[in-house]
Amino acid sequence: MNRTAPSTVRDIMSRDCYRVSPEASITTLAKGLALHRLPGAPVVDAADRLIGFISEQDVIGRVLDSIYHDDEAPLVKEMMRHEVLCVSPNKCITDLAQEMRGQKPKVYPVVEQQRLIGIVTRRDILIALLTIRSH
Repeated sequence: MNRTAPSTVRDIMSRDCYRVSPEASITTLAKGLALHRLPGAPVVDAADRLIGFISEQDVIGRVLDSIYHDDEAPLVKEMMRHEVLCVSPNKCITDLAQEMRGQKPKVYPVVEQQRLIGIVTRRDILIALLTIRSH
C-alpha cells in the first residue's frame, strides 16, 4: 500500500493530547508530563480554549522548593506562560520545520477556532520530514 507523504500539521498532530487546567497543582502537572513523556503541556479553560502553556523547565525549581520547604506546590495558573506559540492544523510541515529551528518550543499546541485540537512536537516534525524525504 503506497501512502502519501504528510503535508500539513493535521496529518501528523496528536489529537488526544495531554492538557491541563489552570487550577491543577504543579505536582499533578509534573506527574502528567512524566506519564505522557512530554516536555510541556497546553493549559486550557473549561471550553478547551488555549489560555497558556507550561513546561518542565517552568516548574522544576518550584517542585524542588516545595520539597525543601515542605509546602504546597503552586497551581498551574500561577506559573503558566500566557504568551503561547501555537500553530494551525493547515500549516505546511516544512514551513513549521523552518520555524522550529533554533531555540523554539519543543511542543506546539494546534489550535482551530480558538480551541485546542492537538499538539505537534519536534519529533513529529522530524519523522514527517524523513517520510517526505523518502517519497
